[in-house]
Amino acid sequence: MIKVRVIGRKIERELEYQKGMKVKDVLRAVGFNTESAIAKVNGKVALEDDPINDNDYVEVIPVVSGG
Repeated sequence: MIKVRVIGRKIERELEYQKGMKVKDVLRAVGFNTESAIAKVNGKVALEDDPINDNDYVEVIPVVSGG
């Protein structure tokens, strides 16, 4: 299982691990894309094509824009 927390949105979810998962797959599973959020995997900033492993902890940080 992968534990996912979306910062500032009260979303905490566990996703079933699937072989070959990447950060972008986790983002999509919680309603984001790589342009609308940044991910940290086990405390380190991760790129969209970085692999996800079973038992990883992913924090999703929504990107805020505006003027």
